[in-house]
Amino acid sequence: MFNAPKFMLASALLALVPACSSELSEEEQQILDARLAEEHQPTNLIAVLQANPDLSTASTLVGLSGVGVELSDEGTFTAFAATNEAFNKMDAEQLSGLLSVDNKDKSANVAKYSLIKGSMTSADIAKAIAEGGGTASIASLQGTAIKASMEGDHIILEDGAGNKARVITADVKSSGGTLHIIDNVLMPG
Repeated sequence: MFNAPKFMLASALLALVPACSSELSEEEQQILDARLAEEHQPTNLIAVLQANPDLSTASTLVGLSGVGVELSDEGTFTAFAATNEAFNKMDAEQLSGLLSVDNKDKSANVAKYSLIKGSMTSADIAKAIAEGGGTASIASLQGTAIKASMEGDHIILEDGAGNKARVITADVKSSGGTLHIIDNVLMPG
């Protein structure tokens, strides 16, 4: 039995096939390329950290410490990642010890000190500083706090040993939270 509505629908769909297979305009191709590039961006904190060549030492520290597994669990985090240049300011022996497989506990301690439970943007940190009368105490996953303050428009973080780090790139987004790149390694006291 001939079914006219189905036949007409099939004919209409077949007529669209050549229209779909035609080449894209230059503008359409740019839009498609941008969407494809966006889809291939790293999504979680570990992937974002690993994708930035200036953060390879921090990435190695997180990997060696085993803390990366925690970051892939459910929940969001704020990470303060020191640049390679910041790690290179450390004493060579201290850095070597920190990145040694034999010092996993020490590596985990330092890695967790740079992590905060929950996602905090630079605006969130600045608000906490303002509400704290010029300073904020931010609890790290390691268990001790990082002191935050403002120096002009820059967020300054002070570790347990009194060392200061400036946020040089703020609010790098990921599916697992927010990453802030800093110019000094934060060490627990």
